[in-house]
Amino acid sequence: MPKESSRRRQLIAQSLCAAVLLVSGLHAQAQTTVFRVTAIPDESPTELARKAAPLMRYIEAQLGNGVKVEYTPVTDYAAAVEALVNKKVDMAWFGGFTFVQANVRSGGKIIPLVQREEDSKFRSVFITADPSIKSLADLKGRDVSFGSQSSTSGHLMPRNFVLQAGLSPEKDFRRVAYSGAHDATIAAVAAGKVQAGALNISVWEKFVTEKKVDADKLHVFYTTPAYFDYNWSVHADMPAAQREKLKAALLNLNRDTAVGKEILDLQRATRFVPTQADNYKGIEAAARSAGLL
Repeated sequence: MPKESSRRRQLIAQSLCAAVLLVSGLHAQAQTTVFRVTAIPDESPTELARKAAPLMRYIEAQLGNGVKVEYTPVTDYAAAVEALVNKKVDMAWFGGFTFVQANVRSGGKIIPLVQREEDSKFRSVFITADPSIKSLADLKGRDVSFGSQSSTSGHLMPRNFVLQAGLSPEKDFRRVAYSGAHDATIAAVAAGKVQAGALNISVWEKFVTEKKVDADKLHVFYTTPAYFDYNWSVHADMPAAQREKLKAALLNLNRDTAVGKEILDLQRATRFVPTQADNYKGIEAAARSAGLL
């Protein structure tokens, strides 16, 4: 009997210990909230991850309270839209058109928090290696590449200004191609796969500055008028306190600190400024006019 009693006490003690460990583990899990962030894939996956890393660390530090911030890549623009609309992620980096798509898709429940100062006067460029192409009119009968079909600066707005110039891409270009991303458009033009391509001015200037393009071979022949573009957006169901905390964290980034300078340089931003849904009415109008929405 004493041996049985001792064995019973031992089993009870082991069970209690296991229960304590289980409760502790569950408590630790409950304390760790994962905050997921994504971005439209307008550049290569490695470049997007490089740009995201320091920003994710900064947001994690700003949110505090045991929140873990994770960058969640997506395969295409549509996936970024669906991820935020369906609350699979908490925040997304959208172009103007993808913001409009998400806002329409969600019934007006996507809130743009901030944009880069540069996004209030964003532009696209058309590039070529062909010296005979000097204007949009010269694109008639040529092979032309846009970026992703859902890209604001790589497709929607360049198409909008082509239409305003009296050309229809499907009727007047020999072939319309979609590279999927701005850097891929540059590569397609450089390789001679198309005679011209449209992309956002920020990526083009980065490639020129970093000497990733042969400036003697490739050149800009048309720059569009300005329009509103990229922003950081969240779902309206996010608690207002967290939304304001995020917005303040992004607005507080500045070049006077090492962290701020690193993040802003990678985001190709002077600083972040507040934005609002009404800023993107022009994008929505252009999309509806082009039959893309």
